[in-house]
Amino acid sequence: MAAGVLFTYPENFRAYKALIAAKYSGADLKVSPNFVFGETNKTEEFLQKFPAGKVPAYESADGKVLLTESNAIAYYVANAALRGSDVATQAAIYQWASWADSELLPASCAWVFPYLGIMQFNKGNVERAKSDLLAALQVLDQHLLTRTFLVTERVTLADIIVFTTLLHSFQNVLDPSLRSSLVNVQRWFLTLAHQPPVGAVVGAVSLCAAPPVYDPKKYQELTQNKKEGGAKKEKKAEKKEQPKKQEKQQPEVDEELEEKPKESKDPFDSMPKGTFNMDDFKRSYSNEDESVSIPYFWQKFDPENYSIWYAEYKYPEELSKVFMSCNLITGMFQRLDKMRKQAFASVCLFGADDDSSISGVWVWRGQELAFPLSPDWQIDYESYDWKKLDPSSEETKKLVQEYFSWSGADAKGRKFNQGKIFK
Repeated sequence: MAAGVLFTYPENFRAYKALIAAKYSGADLKVSPNFVFGETNKTEEFLQKFPAGKVPAYESADGKVLLTESNAIAYYVANAALRGSDVATQAAIYQWASWADSELLPASCAWVFPYLGIMQFNKGNVERAKSDLLAALQVLDQHLLTRTFLVTERVTLADIIVFTTLLHSFQNVLDPSLRSSLVNVQRWFLTLAHQPPVGAVVGAVSLCAAPPVYDPKKYQELTQNKKEGGAKKEKKAEKKEQPKKQEKQQPEVDEELEEKPKESKDPFDSMPKGTFNMDDFKRSYSNEDESVSIPYFWQKFDPENYSIWYAEYKYPEELSKVFMSCNLITGMFQRLDKMRKQAFASVCLFGADDDSSISGVWVWRGQELAFPLSPDWQIDYESYDWKKLDPSSEETKKLVQEYFSWSGADAKGRKFNQGKIFK
């Protein structure tokens, strides 16, 4: 039976993985009582054992096993039932653990952390993360339609890892209206939450009761605390290492002076700038409600130097699962990254699985279809029909209102499902 010490700060959802696994397996896992994050993990003694300074970190009772990755620690303190009794089961568990880290974790953190004050709030990023997480949860919901647990008929590491990864989302952002479309996921989550070994670690889990509201004071207070703490550390470091700092600064200045400006290959740079400031509009759209940002768009829009386009995916009959269609949009955005500077788009998916369409409204500098202007931009655009819109027409203003605010329906009456913003 494994025995050792876990170094972590309180309520670390990553540490919960190992602590819950230990409760199931009976492993003797104790949390270091004197650990202070930002101090203990910066000491020479800690860094000799764990050079990256990361937590959670695990040290076996005999000092022979040192681990830092949360999934690895959970695996080490687990028993055979949690790990899987055969290779196929073990592979399935590993699959869900990897999926949680790659699909759930980034989206959950990007959606939840701004509301907790850990990250600065950016409307576009939050909406993108929300869309990504809900799409992933639809996949999970479908998988759980005929299953109690993820892999076998009992709890495994797959359930523990996915559960702890989703804990913050269920507590802070997945309000009742969102959970209503995730019946199987919610049932599975509550089943896990009520397991005695889980409850012994995380306590009673309170689900999000209403849509979250952003409070800028949380981020400001946290940022100020970090600055004050950092200033104290810098003063101490300056007394000890001032000569070393001076030696390091000089090469950085030299490199900066020697750097030569690179020739721009962005076709937008050769076009008149006009009066429309794309960055200002993006900031408005990201931080303000559509009741403010859309009127701002029309107030500032420069029709002589910018154009508005409607795009419709040519092959709706090929669209099947909603999450796959959303990935199609995301993939196009990622491959068009070099076009972001002077372009903006809201692309929406209407309908449901096996009955959906994709269309969007795009804005960019210039009056021509932008994609043929650069080899870097000639990606996926031929899969869409493009129509230049008249900025002065009421029809265009209605389209902009619907697509920028993620409302309305497509030509066949399919209702808005999900949207993605390119900015």
